[in-house]
Amino acid sequence: MTVHNPGATWFLAQLKPNAASIAERNLRRQGFETFLPLEEETKQRGGKFVTAVRPLFPGYIFLSFDVTKGLWRAANSTSGITRLVSFGKKPAPVPLDLVSQLMLRCGTSGKLLPPKVLKPGDQVRVTRGPFADFVAEIEKIAPDRRVWVLLDLMGGRNRVALRPDQLRAV
Repeated sequence: MTVHNPGATWFLAQLKPNAASIAERNLRRQGFETFLPLEEETKQRGGKFVTAVRPLFPGYIFLSFDVTKGLWRAANSTSGITRLVSFGKKPAPVPLDLVSQLMLRCGTSGKLLPPKVLKPGDQVRVTRGPFADFVAEIEKIAPDRRVWVLLDLMGGRNRVALRPDQLRAV
C-alpha cells in the first residue's frame, strides 16, 4: 500500500464496538483512504483451536485526508466512528513514517505479513495452532522453510516444527 494523495495526512479514528468494517466501508464511500492493519490470532474455544483475523489495533482505524479541505468533520460524523483522536480541538496527525512502515509490513488486504528474516536464537511468539501465545526460541530453520523452535513445556524444552507464518518476532 502506498499513500495515493501526497497532500493528505494520516489520522487515527476511534471505532464504535465491532464497527470496523462498517466504518471502513462508509469512509471509503466518502472518498477517504483507509488502512486497517489485521493479524491472524488463534484462540481455544470449546476445546478447539479457532483462527480468526482481527485488527492489529482493536478499536482504531487509520484514515487519510487533506486537512486544508476541512474534511475531518465529515470523518468524525461517519457511521461506525466514535471520534478522531485529537489533542485540543483539531485531530492529531499520525507520523507518516509510522503508517508507511506498517503498510510495508502488511499485504494488499492489510493483513500483517510474517517476518521475513528469522534466525536461530531469535525469540518468537507463536500466533496460530495449538501453541498459540507461547514464546519460543528458534533453534534452526530447515531448507523446506520449516522452523524448529524450542518451547518450554511441562518443565522441559521441547522441539517443535512450525511454519514461518505461525511466528512473530518478539
